[in-house]
Amino acid sequence: MPRNIQHEINKLKKMILSLSSLVEDSVNKASASVLNVSKEDAELVIQNDEKIDEMEIEVEEECLKILALHQPVATDLRYIVAIIKINDELERIGDLAVNIAERTLSLTECDKVEIGFDFTKMTEKVTNMLNKSINSLVQFDEKSAHEVLHLDEEIDTIHSQMYVKLREIVNTNTNLLTTGMHYLSVSKHLERIADHAESIAENVIYMIGGEIIRHTHSSNSI
Repeated sequence: MPRNIQHEINKLKKMILSLSSLVEDSVNKASASVLNVSKEDAELVIQNDEKIDEMEIEVEEECLKILALHQPVATDLRYIVAIIKINDELERIGDLAVNIAERTLSLTECDKVEIGFDFTKMTEKVTNMLNKSINSLVQFDEKSAHEVLHLDEEIDTIHSQMYVKLREIVNTNTNLLTTGMHYLSVSKHLERIADHAESIAENVIYMIGGEIIRHTHSSNSI
């Protein structure tokens, strides 16, 4: 690899890792805001969104600059293409963290109720999945990326259980409809974060080995 493109790619690596760290922090704060119904945590997530958007644009511009100036091929080209996709996934995860934070702000205005559902379990599994996908990117760890792919189904199951539980609660007490809808939205946003974490892992696998497994890995799940 020519020294000049090596320098640019090293710079790009630092940029995508900084964005990953910021997005992961937003998801952690958004999760905490729901678990604690914390207005303070929710507002921090919303404030960070502008920085995430700015960094996402910077990463995209850096990728396009490398493509235009160096016309990379083979491994280098695959890396740039994967980063462009991962960059987009991270920005969407940031948006979902904001959506969760906004639901938390709405919940602070509702009467506190016991929904009888363990949100802690779901937030822990989603944040762990995101952390694992980002670590696979940081460490170029294809094995960890493959492990992420087998975690999404469990998140989907928890979300389905959440839907059933909230439907039962609302049918029993229609006064809880608004609160129930807020929690159901949070559950859906968490499920979508897991989907994007899965996509990051898929792109890491492509980045490392050149294998496109989108739409195919589910049939090979263990």
